[in-house]
Amino acid sequence: MQMQFLGTGAGMPSKERKTSALAFKLLDEIGAIWLFDCGEATQHQILETPIKPRKIDKVFITHLHGDHIFGLPGFIGSRSFLGGNTPLTIYGPKGLKEWVTMTNTVTGTHLTYPLHFVEVEEGVIYEDEQFIVRAMPLQHVVPCWGYRIEQKALNGALDIDKATALGVPKGPLLGKLKSGEDITLADGTVVCSDDVLSEPKPGFIVTILGDTRKCENAIILAQDADVLVHESTFDAATENLASQYGHSTNKEAAEVAEAAGVKTLLLNHLSARFLATDIARMKAEARTIHPSTHLVHDFSEFEWHQHQLIKKP
Repeated sequence: MQMQFLGTGAGMPSKERKTSALAFKLLDEIGAIWLFDCGEATQHQILETPIKPRKIDKVFITHLHGDHIFGLPGFIGSRSFLGGNTPLTIYGPKGLKEWVTMTNTVTGTHLTYPLHFVEVEEGVIYEDEQFIVRAMPLQHVVPCWGYRIEQKALNGALDIDKATALGVPKGPLLGKLKSGEDITLADGTVVCSDDVLSEPKPGFIVTILGDTRKCENAIILAQDADVLVHESTFDAATENLASQYGHSTNKEAAEVAEAAGVKTLLLNHLSARFLATDIARMKAEARTIHPSTHLVHDFSEFEWHQHQLIKKP
């Protein structure tokens, strides 16, 4: 799993930060990429990365403010122009389907692939053999959602020596055991995968929140998460504005991470009012509450490796 931030600004784009978009890369796991929010210029940002739009098969929208959705019509159209022919599913609040459908109709946008919409409600909104995605409402000035992505437990490591001792030959049967499948040998002996695999390994938990005040649902969604992506539109000195506009400060985000037992906090969605010196201060302030905190920039990339989140150079 890799995460690459395509836009990390708040409200409107600036020279340093474009508006909200996060690519959640699951290429090793399922050969796909999920996109969280799609602010203006998202497809332009994608051009600066190796990301192929046709690999994006799901888009999760947190809320209907322009800095989180104005890039969606362009991305949808370009995905078609660039040879996308597999379905795209868009999850989001009520009204999103109407807006996208009307935009496509008015502009005469023709798509070469099926487009599906899922209106988000609280609870499990997606599940397959490897992942569960849950959603809960947050506290913003319009309906807004937070998402929790849970990777299901992974098969343990294969003990090849033990499998060999049980008579399993080298070849595809070892692969079946490694994938958790029981096998039958040529002499009729059944070898159970549980007998040659170590204990299952826990998968990762990543929580991605939309715009929100500090609230209980944010803590619930982030409980014991390996990674929390939390907005930090304001700092402690502008806390009154944060509350007024339905946003959080850097310290409030850190308090949520600490209360939830989060391993790594990624501060996102920063106001253009803050300069480089302010950014360094905001990160330092958050770290006094939650030491494992990073403040992200456009194109910041992180990789999940050996149960740790590593920031790529």
